[in-house]
Amino acid sequence: MSVAATPPAVGPFYLRRRSPSTAMSMPRFRMAVRSAAVSVTPLLTKLHNDSATPLPLLCHVADAMAADMRAGLAVDGGSDLKMILSYVDSLPSGNEEGLFYALDLGGTNFRVLRVQLGGKQERVIATEFDQVSIPKELMFGTSEQLFDFIASGLAKFAQKEGNKFHLPTGTKREIGFTFSFPVKQTSIDSGILIKWTKGFSVSGTAGKDVVACLNEAMERRGLDMRVSALVNDAVGTLAGARYWDDDVMVAVILGTGTNACYVERADAIPKLQGQVSSSGRTIINTEWGAFSDGLPLTEFDREMDAASINPGEQIFEKTISGMYLGEIVRRVLVKMAEADALFGESVPEKLSTPFALRTPDICAMQQDISDDLQDVGSILYNVSGVNFRCLF
Repeated sequence: MSVAATPPAVGPFYLRRRSPSTAMSMPRFRMAVRSAAVSVTPLLTKLHNDSATPLPLLCHVADAMAADMRAGLAVDGGSDLKMILSYVDSLPSGNEEGLFYALDLGGTNFRVLRVQLGGKQERVIATEFDQVSIPKELMFGTSEQLFDFIASGLAKFAQKEGNKFHLPTGTKREIGFTFSFPVKQTSIDSGILIKWTKGFSVSGTAGKDVVACLNEAMERRGLDMRVSALVNDAVGTLAGARYWDDDVMVAVILGTGTNACYVERADAIPKLQGQVSSSGRTIINTEWGAFSDGLPLTEFDREMDAASINPGEQIFEKTISGMYLGEIVRRVLVKMAEADALFGESVPEKLSTPFALRTPDICAMQQDISDDLQDVGSILYNVSGVNFRCLF
């Protein structure tokens, strides 16, 4: 069920040489190739059929996900969906005031934010943020290396605190830590990493408290800060939305990865086992990226999963999230190039490189509505080595 790999619902067509006399009447897909016509209809038809999502199939997938959610609420490990207790029993009311910091780690970047809240009357008085790219080697390095890098970025950001922000004398700076990977939360400010996802494979962290890892790194940097709350990005999104709107009950993340959380009744969570929620409700972090039961997969989904660092895991995430959509499209293009000489006699070398085509690239290509598809051609040439003269 690869969204970006689903072709338009079109009838049979052929890729032909472009000539001045036929330029205006040619179909959208055009290129110069050795043969007079290259048929891609069989491959596109198969891809269209494999990617189809008729209503009965969608209902089946929804029912399967609901069943997994109930099983995950019943007992830890009851399903692929972790249905993690967030220990967040109450959400912002809009009355909150003061200076707060936030650190968001959830993908190929981490972000730091400071915000001065003014309550119902002033809401958000001032905000500042910074974004830092995480070097590829740190995504496969050690826990200490990663968290030291994050603490260093946080220290640089804290040093630039302007006079728009006011911290009461003697008060320690508090940080909300958004950690967008599966953790087993043990309290509002602690959580044990279950596993890395989204292409990360950092050693020495699984099974450890990620808050402790960050606090230790901040201590090594001499930072006078403490983590007061650990949430994942979905829970953080829900909390942020509730500051503005009391009716918000669900948050969904569609980014490098994907996840969702929602407000659940305490009496609908058997695995609470008598734990008391002051509000009678709690936020459940579904970790739905791990869902797989009944998902319709194409050959490209299966190939990419097999080649990933975590085969058989995070299947739903691999079919819809930003980390993987560009790679799925690249694999489709390679198959078309091999089967139908789409880009000439051989597959361009750069196009054969895994993850050469990124999701932002295919988003830009999809938005190109020009007659000559200039942006499509430029992107394919720049990132995949496809000769522009052999394009549409």
